[in-house]
Amino acid sequence: MKEAAALAAAAQSVAELKAAAQNFNGLALKRTATQIVFADGNPQARIMLIGDAPGADEDRTGVPFAGASGQLLDKMLGAIGLGRAGNVYIATILNWRTPGNRTPSKEEIDISLPFIRRHIELIKPAVIVLVGGAAAKILLEKKEPVSHLRGKWFDYRDIPAAVLFHPEYLLQSPQQKKPAWEDLQMIQAKLKELG
Repeated sequence: MKEAAALAAAAQSVAELKAAAQNFNGLALKRTATQIVFADGNPQARIMLIGDAPGADEDRTGVPFAGASGQLLDKMLGAIGLGRAGNVYIATILNWRTPGNRTPSKEEIDISLPFIRRHIELIKPAVIVLVGGAAAKILLEKKEPVSHLRGKWFDYRDIPAAVLFHPEYLLQSPQQKKPAWEDLQMIQAKLKELG
């Protein structure tokens, strides 16, 4: 864990952080994953989305939120005038897929945390959106489910942070699309408020 923290802290750019994460061998997940899933979108964006650990589609493509859940996320963002190509930056709480999409262990999270924390420091977003339960619980240090965390603002190191249902969950639970739309509108309003 100390090595991960030192490597992450030494990174002075997003490219250096990606190289550090990619070359770090202290996380066994690297050996079972196909490739690193680091980020997508515009690193100068004002809004940073952070998702749960990568799944099979992300592991195959190397891009956060790939496949059907990524398509839904792109539509959701588009509905409030946001998109990967211009004004959104997307990362994941872990850079490597867990075998069989299992929940990451405490050790895997602890080793990965310095990388995502440094990632946030380098991007310097005006707003963070935590997409899914794992991302929200880990970064906000909360135990409640997304249904209790969504719809309000939290503070992550002086950055406003909101929690959004994971698009995979929304694909399986379409009745939650209305609350998700309300959350998107809340995010849109915060971005306008911040100028």
